[in-house]
Amino acid sequence: MKHIVPTLETARFTLRNIEPGDTAHFLPTMADEEQMRWWSRGPFESAEELDGWLRDPDWDGHCWIAEDRATGAPVARLVAIPDDDPAVMETGYLVVKTRQHDGVARECMTALLDHMFGTMELRRVWADTDPDNTPSNRLLESLGFACEGRLREQWETHIGVRDSFIWGLLAREWRG
Repeated sequence: MKHIVPTLETARFTLRNIEPGDTAHFLPTMADEEQMRWWSRGPFESAEELDGWLRDPDWDGHCWIAEDRATGAPVARLVAIPDDDPAVMETGYLVVKTRQHDGVARECMTALLDHMFGTMELRRVWADTDPDNTPSNRLLESLGFACEGRLREQWETHIGVRDSFIWGLLAREWRG
């Protein structure tokens, strides 16, 4: 992992750098076929495979692990991925299945977007989702992202050829 990320705080979570022990917390979710349905790849088959992917030293993105301050357990992974334009980044997130529908993604993405538009001084943040991933699409819309378009047959994935929604949020639109 090339980027050491700054620690971010929310009411319930500490967003921090990924650590070797985090893989075990994500494996039950990322090895689950239903949880990985809307990803561009299928479930991970082993802890070793997942750890290699999560902590790939050649990946040029920024990764935060959201750790629940009450339990110390990692509950989400959030990313900021460089774009061709240094004032633009892609974002993404995954919440472990035992903590979904608990407001984790909203709370942590709010902190990350504050950081991206504040400290990082980005002009634009964007996300790419499967049109059928209703919870993720609803979250992005509620955070102020605009659905800017649908790319037809954009990805060939483990569940077939899929469209993509492209969501965008501008610094001047962010209401953090």
